[in-house]
Amino acid sequence: MNEGNFQTFMVGGLLILIGAVVFLAWSAWRYVDRERDMEKLSLAGVGHELRVNLQRLLQELSDVAGHQPTRPQDLLPLVHPQLDAVLARPGEADRRALTVIRAAYAEMVARKADIRDALAQGEDTSAATDSAINALIDGLATLYLWEEHKGRSPAEAHSTRSWDVRDWMKEHQFPVDALPGIHLRDVVVERLRTYGMALTPKPLTHTAHEYFSMQYDRKADPNAPFWKRKIPKPEPETPETAEVQPSQQPEIVEAEIVEQTPNIQEDPADPTLQPAEPRPKLVNV
Repeated sequence: MNEGNFQTFMVGGLLILIGAVVFLAWSAWRYVDRERDMEKLSLAGVGHELRVNLQRLLQELSDVAGHQPTRPQDLLPLVHPQLDAVLARPGEADRRALTVIRAAYAEMVARKADIRDALAQGEDTSAATDSAINALIDGLATLYLWEEHKGRSPAEAHSTRSWDVRDWMKEHQFPVDALPGIHLRDVVVERLRTYGMALTPKPLTHTAHEYFSMQYDRKADPNAPFWKRKIPKPEPETPETAEVQPSQQPEIVEAEIVEQTPNIQEDPADPTLQPAEPRPKLVNV
């Protein structure tokens, strides 16, 4: 092999090696990117699965609470294969929100089993239905936090208008009057507020009649906007005032009465006046 062929072989080998390294790097990046996309789709599938189960549970509870004829076999079991697959797959991620969803599923399954047992035995289903409705409301609050706040806890979720929660329920077809005697959207809002989520506006503490009937003294309110009571400021201490203690009173000394003679000032003598000359004495001879 001459020198020219050897150089061609080396250049070709280096080019092939560089191409292989680039291909391996691109394949690894593509694999990681695909895994990330599949993770997002899996988490979105968990929310979709929970929403479908909640809609079906809401319809079943509406039939039971509305005293419509319902058989135990009409209450289908709640299954969540998407959630189980996500929890079974190892991964370095915070799974507290997924644990909350699994706990909500466990609560709903247990309450649904109570209703099924009551229907099978022909007993009153009021208590079991109320417990199932309570679990349903918790599930709706969990689903809202999962989809709109990325699974954060109510205390960590950012401040939200209460009408946004109602619009979200309307968008996902959760009717207001699905349960008799319960305004579903207002109940979910109050449940989120009870769990510590900041929702605006805050509930009113007084009715209009009570508010306008309150006797408000603007002058007595130190925080009034147009009439602030002046709070006296403490005077700065001086060396003279610091010596006198407030508990000690100054001693009273009786003053002696001293008689003073009036000071009469004589007028200065007139320089033009001269003393009179003495008269001569007469002697008898």
